[in-house]
Formats: sequence, structure tokens, C-alpha cells
Amino acid sequence: LKSRNNKNLNIPYPEVAEAISELKPDNFIIDGEIVAFEGDKTSFSRLQGRMQLEDEEEARASGVAVYYYIFDILHLGDYDLTKLPLRARKSILKKAVSYNDPLRFTTHRNEKGEKFYHEACRKGWEGLIAKDAHSTYVHSRSGKWLKFKCVNQQEFVIGGYTEPQGERLGFGALLIGYYDDDQNFRYAGKVGTGFDDETLKKLKGKMENRERKTCPFQNEQEISREETHWVTPALVAEIGFTEWTEDNKLRHPRYLGLRRDKDPEDVHSEQ
Repeated sequence: LKSRNNKNLNIPYPEVAEAISELKPDNFIIDGEIVAFEGDKTSFSRLQGRMQLEDEEEARASGVAVYYYIFDILHLGDYDLTKLPLRARKSILKKAVSYNDPLRFTTHRNEKGEKFYHEACRKGWEGLIAKDAHSTYVHSRSGKWLKFKCVNQQEFVIGGYTEPQGERLGFGALLIGYYDDDQNFRYAGKVGTGFDDETLKKLKGKMENRERKTCPFQNEQEISREETHWVTPALVAEIGFTEWTEDNKLRHPRYLGLRRDKDPEDVHSEQ
């Protein structure tokens, strides 16, 4: 079980790895997403209870149930399926895999996408992915797959943090950014909410191990240096926010958790 940046995920999700290992035939490559639920809605914050674990038994005892929603198949037996259109791959996928929890087939709709999008937003979902039914599989960002979000939420890279004030533990706020089209690391704002005490302490330790003397942001003139620590851009965080401002900063950002499945250099603005 691998993440998109090729990290092994067998330890935090052992039940998913076991279910995949028991599938027949045993020579295939599938693509999907692991989710956890809060009620009937997927919850990234609940998934955090599994993402950062490094002990298999601790993962099994976490009390956080996870499911692997499979949405594509790239290889089956001796056949490369990536050049087939998506609709044909989904048809093969549905028959090739036995779906029992925690493995689930990702259904799709062929029409009335706008109506489904509005329905998703009313239900409190994060959004939808619209895919070209005739598209081949590509291993990078593509205009053939488009995100339509009901809430503003995406990954950002941590480039620094501020000192805590008063009785607050760990740190005050994260300084976050993203890479522009020329791969310049751009500052997007400070995040000071969404942390509990345990997160503040653990995240502070991770950042201290990556501290540096120089500012990593290209637009460093926009940042106050008072009580600021710079960090090598290596940690990717999921951030929720209300909107982008006119000067490309986040309004009311809040921390949701760390991401292990995405390389920092692949984090771009999704506005």
C-alpha cells in the first residue's frame, strides 16, 4: 500500500493492506483514497488519528475505522490499462476486485453533474471530482480531472512558525506557503487555530528538527520577522480557510492536520 509520493502505508492502515494482499489475481495496480468517517461524512481530522501512527498494533487499536475507496485500475495481469479510456477502466475495475470492507468501489455519475455538485454541498461534503470519461490515466496533474469544492481546503507547506504567547504551548502560528508555476515558494499567511495542546507539542518537535537560519519564502518582504523561526519546506499541512484575499493570502485559515502523501514541491495554489 503506497501513497502518491511512494511512501509505504502498510503500518498506519494494516487492515487495508491485508485486504488488498488477499485479492485475486495478485498482479495488479489500483488507485484509490483512504477515508475515515464522522457520522455519514468523510472526516480528514478523524483520519489524522491514523495517518501519523508508526506502530501497527497502535493503528489497529486506535478506534478509527478506515475504508479504501477504489476508483481506478492501471495494471491487471500482464496488461497495461493506462491507455484505455476511464469508462473502460472502471468497467474492468468493478469486475476485477471483490469488494468487502474495508475495500469499496467508487461509484460515479454520467450526467447531471451540476445538480449532483449542489446536492453534495447541501449534504456538507468537501466537493466532487469531475473526470473526462474518455481520458487515459496520467501520473500527474491534468485538466481531465477537475476538483469542484464545496469548502475551501487544500494542502500548504510549512515554512516557519512564531513564538507562543501567554500560556500557549509549542508555537504561536504556522507560516505556510505554496509553489507557483515557476516553483518559487510563496508565502500565503499565518495559521494560529485548529491545534490542541498535543498537536502543538508534536508539531513543534517536527519543526525544530527542520529549522534553518534563512527565510525559505520568495516574498519574504511580506513577512514580519519578529519572533519568527524559519523551517525547511518539508512538512505538508491540510488547511481550511474561508477565501483567498486579493493579495493571495488566506482569510481565516485553520489547521486540519499533516499530510504524508504529498511532496512539498507538488503543492500549488488551487484558487
